[in-house]
Formats: sequence, structure tokens, C-alpha cells
Amino acid sequence: MQTTRGTPLSGEGEKRAELAASRSGAGGGESAEPSATQMSSGEGEERAELTALPAGSRRRRVGILIGVALVVLALDVVSKLIVVATLSHREPVRLLGGFVKLEETRNAGAAFSIGTGATFVFAFVAIAVIVVISRTARRLYSGPWAIVLGMLLGGATGNLVDRLARSPGLFRGQVVDWIRLPHFAVFNLADSAITVGAVLAVLLAMAGRQIDGSVTTLGRGGAPADSTPPAEGQPASGHQSADADA
Repeated sequence: MQTTRGTPLSGEGEKRAELAASRSGAGGGESAEPSATQMSSGEGEERAELTALPAGSRRRRVGILIGVALVVLALDVVSKLIVVATLSHREPVRLLGGFVKLEETRNAGAAFSIGTGATFVFAFVAIAVIVVISRTARRLYSGPWAIVLGMLLGGATGNLVDRLARSPGLFRGQVVDWIRLPHFAVFNLADSAITVGAVLAVLLAMAGRQIDGSVTTLGRGGAPADSTPPAEGQPASGHQSADADA
């Protein structure tokens, strides 16, 4: 009797459960879908992740900066040692039919013999440049900017070594210059690195390339629009191409 009565009761319970489930599905359909607040929160999290991805996955280019600076510094120091050892108190060496002359001169001023009476000031200017570039390296994610800053850092350090180590004394040392061109001041490799680096810096700024690796382009109406490079191994975002097509 218990078995016989239990069977219909259990069947009736199952029907009631199915009916309750169907009513819950019909009446609570809206709750099954994500609310506007949940969607907004989800979109915000997704955007935050997309924004954080490039900065977290990009590599800082400090190694390139240091490598370029060391190469420039080594070439400048070695070339000055050779010039002092071989060209002191000698006639200039003529190259390319006299277009280039190699001769040792001493410069108490800045690059290309500018400001010869302010040696002390230029020594501290070089130190300030080195400090600024070192601090900038913390947010350096651009390869081209790493090369440019490395050239500036190596050139400034090369001439600073002369001002610290050569006569007549500390912070008053005269820089060794040894390359002379027609109708141009005598200079050295450090001066060349500083000049080329400055020109490249201007070109990078005109091209919209930023130190952090982003590229600033002109959007609609000539307004600047920032575009951050995608993460390595990730496809580029389509917002920039969409603006270009528009």
C-alpha cells in the first residue's frame, strides 16, 4: 500500500516542480539576462583590461639606450686618446683632398666651440641632461627614442669626461676637438652624436612618436588622437583603421 500510494504522490510532486520551474522561467526571464548595471560593469572591466594590456606587455627600451650611449662614449673617448697621442703639436692630417682635416684643438665651451667662457656652466648643463635622460628612461618604451636618447646621453657624457678629467681642472677641463670641415667649427664624435640625436628627436616629435611608445596622429578636424600600440602577439585594434577609412 505504501508503494502504491507513493508512486502517484511522487509523480504529482514532479508535475508541481515542473510547473514551478516553467512559471519561474516565464516570469523571471528578465532576471536571467544581465542587467544594465552588470553590463556596464562588465564593459568597464573589459575596457580596463584592454587599456592595461599594452602597458603591461610592452618592453622598456632601457637596454637599447644604455647600449647606444656606451658605444658613443667608447668611440668618443678612444678617438680623443688617439688624437692626443698622435696629432698633438703636428700639422693637420688632410683627408678627401683637404675637405676634412684632422687636428687637435682644445675647446673650453660647448659643442662646436660655442660659449668658450662658460666651461663651468656647461659642465653642470651636461650633468643635468644626464639626470633628465636617466629619469625619462623609466617610461621609455620606444625603440627610436631609445636610440636618440642614447646618442644624447653618450655625447653629453663624453664631453663631460673631458671637463672633469682634463686640464686646467675639475669642471673647467677643455674638451678635445679634432674634426674640421670647411667653413665649420672643429668638433668631435660626442658633438656629432648630440647634433644627430637632436635632429632625430625633432623628426620623431614631428612624426607624433612618443617616448612611451604611443603614436599621436591627427584625428578629425585636426585634433590630436592618441593610439597606443597593441600588445606583442595581439592583433592591432581596429579603431585607428576605422577612423582612417572614415
